[in-house]
Amino acid sequence: MRKNNPLPNFQNLGVILRTLVIANALLALAASVLSSNIADFLSLVTNISAIAQPMLLLSILLLYASQPLLNKMRYWHGIVAIFAITIFATSCVYGLFTPIFTFENSHSYIRLIFFVFIATAITLYYFYMHQRAYSPAIDEARLQALQARIRPHFLFNCINAVLSLIRSQPKRAETALEDMADLFRVLMADNRDLVPLAQEIALCRQYLALEKLRLEERLLIEWQIDDMPPDALIPPLLLQPLIENAVYHGIEPLAAGGTITIQIYTKRNEVHLVLSNPYNANNTRLIGNKMALNNIKERLTLHFDLEASLKSTQTNGQYQVHITLPHTNK
Repeated sequence: MRKNNPLPNFQNLGVILRTLVIANALLALAASVLSSNIADFLSLVTNISAIAQPMLLLSILLLYASQPLLNKMRYWHGIVAIFAITIFATSCVYGLFTPIFTFENSHSYIRLIFFVFIATAITLYYFYMHQRAYSPAIDEARLQALQARIRPHFLFNCINAVLSLIRSQPKRAETALEDMADLFRVLMADNRDLVPLAQEIALCRQYLALEKLRLEERLLIEWQIDDMPPDALIPPLLLQPLIENAVYHGIEPLAAGGTITIQIYTKRNEVHLVLSNPYNANNTRLIGNKMALNNIKERLTLHFDLEASLKSTQTNGQYQVHITLPHTNK
């Protein structure tokens, strides 16, 4: 299990792209302040970029290589380390370019370090606020799932199903109670850390076992997970709410029930989770499905930025959700 480190992940493509955009925007802003006209602006941007771009690229390269170490640090230790790395990269490129470019005096280096310090601080503050904006999605996901679990009809039906089994199938009744206890334990935990995919699958099986008690033959499950990477890390409660929606919005409204298909596979170092279920276009319950999907999208953005995606489609009486995220196991 990996701790959710609030430091930006510089091995993430989205973080790298955002860093490049922020740094170059600050560079352009500084050039515009120091310029009196467009010609001066273009000339100044060109001259500054000649040394600034190598500094920026070297900083990102060093941060990328240092990410495993940054993950192990406390937040403020990591912040200091990031400043140290960017200043080190700046000093290296400055020393390399000094013989090539003629600088006015020693104050040029001090001004350069000051600008890099400010740019780094602004970039880190942006990522801090970015995470603060998405963090409530984690608590919201746990709350929504917990509220779903304590729906009166869910508890009522599960308890009735267990009571009906106590005499005839006591072992199955005991297993059902254990599944309910495990489900509540996970939902009430602090779900801020990535978890192995196998752990989420186990939770989903427990949930489906409870739903199977009341829906019986109306609920069929097709698992296509032979190519599943069990150690891949995903946000907790990622797949379970989707399965719950498939049961509530797809299977329950149909008198004959239906089949929920869960497919998990890897492709080009990406993990694909595909869930499909039958749906009725006239079913008003589908409106509530979007809340869970929006929450999952926010949590994917928080953990993986641009490297993860969620797409939902409705075709030929089937509702499908397709999640793609990077295959990480560290």
